[in-house]
Amino acid sequence: MSETNIRQKMQEYWKQYEPSLESMMLSQDAKNLDEMERDEILSYVPDVKDKSVLELGSGIGRFTEYLAKGSKHLTTVDFIEQYVERNRANNNAPHIDFVSADVTTLQLPATKYDIIFSNWLLMYLDDNEISQLTLKMLSWLKDGGILFIRESCFHPSGNIKLGSNPTFYRSPSDYFSLLQRPVQARDAEQINRRVFQLERANSVYAYVKAKGNPNQLCFLLRKMPHSSQEYESFQAFLDQNQYTRNGILRYERIFGSTYVSTGGKETTEEFCAMLDLKSGQTVLDVGCGIGGSAFHMAGTYGVDVRGLDLSTNMISIALENQAKFPLEVKKNVCFEITDVTQQEYPDASFDVIYSRDTLLHIGDKETLFAKFF
Repeated sequence: MSETNIRQKMQEYWKQYEPSLESMMLSQDAKNLDEMERDEILSYVPDVKDKSVLELGSGIGRFTEYLAKGSKHLTTVDFIEQYVERNRANNNAPHIDFVSADVTTLQLPATKYDIIFSNWLLMYLDDNEISQLTLKMLSWLKDGGILFIRESCFHPSGNIKLGSNPTFYRSPSDYFSLLQRPVQARDAEQINRRVFQLERANSVYAYVKAKGNPNQLCFLLRKMPHSSQEYESFQAFLDQNQYTRNGILRYERIFGSTYVSTGGKETTEEFCAMLDLKSGQTVLDVGCGIGGSAFHMAGTYGVDVRGLDLSTNMISIALENQAKFPLEVKKNVCFEITDVTQQEYPDASFDVIYSRDTLLHIGDKETLFAKFF
């Protein structure tokens, strides 16, 4: 199908819906979900105070009001004129520009924005359109600027279905690849240079708790300053060497389903038995791999587990594994891709911190343990 036909199909798909909260979330229980997730989604976005912000795929403006508060300037964009007008009616202010345009043809000034925010946008673009848009977003952002996206991965999450559904339900790994190495960059001299650096990706906790659905993913990426040298990270080293997808699956065949550490399930059971875990406690699993220890603690002890890993491939497989577990386990596990040495949580967030075969990779253990305590 040509790109023109794809865009026409997307237009037709969205024009069948009235501009409402239910249509934006494709869910009959949209009001409750909106209340549960809105503050969480916004908590992942850096402070917009005195910043120039670009909101792509704004719909009727579910997040516009909050992005506008404190920001120096907000440009909000959607390709359905009726939705743009609803947004303008609800949120009009002198520092907001309301734009009706398709992001695939959108033109904006270079290096204007500090933050780009999108919620459920890229799943309505094909791979080539995402690559083209990624290069545009790189030009629109200032060096060090932030790109935040939220997408439905693997399969639909809503309960409203009308007609054919042209949405692309990708895996997290697909998004990592498309955003960090656009097609054009792969073909150029910068073939190995990551143009966006992933700082954090995680399941939307509200969907995990409400539906046992970990496939609503948020991604926070930073535009790396232009350099004649490649920008590569330890995360990239892991994903491209020791922890390629095939490499991880080989470890799993050795150590058992959902495990990549020596001893697998048996050793996990032995270690967790020492922790005096109680239902309702919260555990931070640092270096959670593909989820074995998190699923064991959630299923056996009824604790809530936040599993962290730096490897994008590890968490992608962990999310696939999560779908195999019963609802009472799925609702108690939330995964996150991040560097634990850089991540911040409120004081006293966790009852237990658990880690296996991970801290040996971290040099500054004094700072790390100060964070833990």
